[in-house]
Amino acid sequence: MSGLLALFDDVAAIAKLAASQLDDVAAQAGKAGTKAAGVVIDDAAVTPKYVTGLPAARELPIVWTIARASVFNKLVILLPAALLLQAFLPWMLTPLLMLGGAYLCFEGAEKVWHLIVPHKEHGPQQAQTLEAAHLEEKRVKGAIKTDFILSAEIMTISLAQLDIDVFWIQALALAAVAIAITALVYGAVALLVKADDLGLHLSAEGRLAATRSLGRGIVTSMPSVMGVIATVGTVAMLWVGGSILVHGLHDFGWHLPYEQIAHMADLAAGTLGTGHGLVSWAVTAGLDGIVGLASGLVLIPIVTRAIVPVSSWLFPEKA
Repeated sequence: MSGLLALFDDVAAIAKLAASQLDDVAAQAGKAGTKAAGVVIDDAAVTPKYVTGLPAARELPIVWTIARASVFNKLVILLPAALLLQAFLPWMLTPLLMLGGAYLCFEGAEKVWHLIVPHKEHGPQQAQTLEAAHLEEKRVKGAIKTDFILSAEIMTISLAQLDIDVFWIQALALAAVAIAITALVYGAVALLVKADDLGLHLSAEGRLAATRSLGRGIVTSMPSVMGVIATVGTVAMLWVGGSILVHGLHDFGWHLPYEQIAHMADLAAGTLGTGHGLVSWAVTAGLDGIVGLASGLVLIPIVTRAIVPVSSWLFPEKA
């Protein structure tokens, strides 16, 4: 009898340990996913444009196709690659993270620049000149390529936030982040791309005047909603990208940007006297965003006048 009780004690201890480690997985996943918020918002803001101009019946199948490719890229390609880098080439994580941060700064600054100096859009012309099937294939390939870049940044940022060395917890935490973020992004995208259809249905078929009014409100508000999401995505990209660059430089020994931003945040919080944590975070995020915007504006001519032409010359079939 005593042996059976001892066995039960061991099972209970193992169960408690397993529960504790699952809590570690959840905690690590939550911490890792939070820092990737800027990329997530941008992903959700960018993706709906890939179904613009295509038949309404194809919108959700296209979103589902991109989402499946996103899960595959994150779990099968990027997660093992990230863990291998962490295990064998950990010194590469900071440079890769900074490279991704520079990409975010470039993307965010380019959007700001295009607001100042509008550029000609080619999407509607392509929608008119390409057959629907060909256009859909082209759009899906472009979306998957963009998602792969953003997913790589999400996984790298997430891995950098993990502060536990247990391999299987790292793997499960990254897998949880990958699945949760993909579900969040493409669930939101599916709602966004079908919101107009829902609004039109309610406005035409609603039995109550309030329902029909709600439908009309959804239809008329969607352009503004998409504009707000795009703006938030741009700001988040600049904030996260700038923060990554500042922390990366700090890790490499150039402490001035990091220390000056921390000093100014503490000074602002101390001056106001209330809400120290919130004020400190807001000032830090704002200054990181300024660093991100400045870095991105510097990168725009480098990318457009050097990297893109060289890439087109080396890979003419991709141009």
